[in-house]
Amino acid sequence: MSISSFYVLLDLVRSDLTKAHTNYRQSISAEEKLLVTLRYLATGQSFSSLHFCFRLGVSTIGYIVRDTCRAIWLRVAPRHLRPPEEANWQEIANLFWEKTKFPNCLGAIDGKHIRLVMPPFSGSRYYNYKKFFSLVLMAIADAKSRFIYIDVGSYGSSSDSFIFQHSNFFRNMMDDRLNFPAPMPWPGTTGPPRPFTLIGDEAFGLSQHLMRPFSSRYLSVDRRNRTMFNFRLSRARQVVECAFGVLANKWRVLHSSINLSVSNAISVVKATCVLHNFVLDLEGVSPDGSDSCHLRDVRANPPRGTRDSLSLRDDMILYFLHEGRVDWQDN
Repeated sequence: MSISSFYVLLDLVRSDLTKAHTNYRQSISAEEKLLVTLRYLATGQSFSSLHFCFRLGVSTIGYIVRDTCRAIWLRVAPRHLRPPEEANWQEIANLFWEKTKFPNCLGAIDGKHIRLVMPPFSGSRYYNYKKFFSLVLMAIADAKSRFIYIDVGSYGSSSDSFIFQHSNFFRNMMDDRLNFPAPMPWPGTTGPPRPFTLIGDEAFGLSQHLMRPFSSRYLSVDRRNRTMFNFRLSRARQVVECAFGVLANKWRVLHSSINLSVSNAISVVKATCVLHNFVLDLEGVSPDGSDSCHLRDVRANPPRGTRDSLSLRDDMILYFLHEGRVDWQDN
């Protein structure tokens, strides 16, 4: 984050962080509170370590980080993580086609496990299949690896598909309240209008608004074309993997086990996601090496999609073989 971006951020949260002086002591300035919090988010240092760096009490640093993260979410999220309008969705779809050659795509969705020190009296709810305690960050990213939507705080033991199906975004999507663009023909065709969709991995269920790859158990039929479709979809879906990679490498508190209460850990994760978008919007930093991202394994396959969604996926294979063909898809 550049110095100019720091002061833009400070102006947004200053009113929430500024406290009145008293006859007994001077209050800590908003600048120092923001600096302490950014240092914690960027390094993942313990509060005891920050105590020696800033000469502040350990408990005081805890209050500062909690209040500043909540102020960042309250003041910055409405500007840099707001729900897209119909014109914004169309821009996202156009950029996806330009960068990944995947038609009518509104975003890539995936979940990331955020390590936690075991919350007290939580049992196995936060213990995930990777054998550590975590809460889940569910996110949708655009072609610039910028977050469109996030859901933070689900138990680490829950699957990505379960979390998504119980999110506000899913309910609004099923009720057509997200201002998705009207169906349009795929680029280069004059065929029937096709719906706009999200793309995800095998952990998600297939639907009219969410496209997923073919499972390995269904590759025995038309194996070559279905493998090609999986390759095209997975290449486009890498943008959310890259977004997670850039997020965790910039805000390295996500590389360590967060030793906070669950509510404060959720505030920390939400603040890092907002700051990820904030830096991209102000400084135009674009992640490199998007083609080198690796897809993670999934535990189980969700239920089979509806007849319309299965038909849409089969039609997309034919589109990739003709009008939407690119040179690299058979590699």
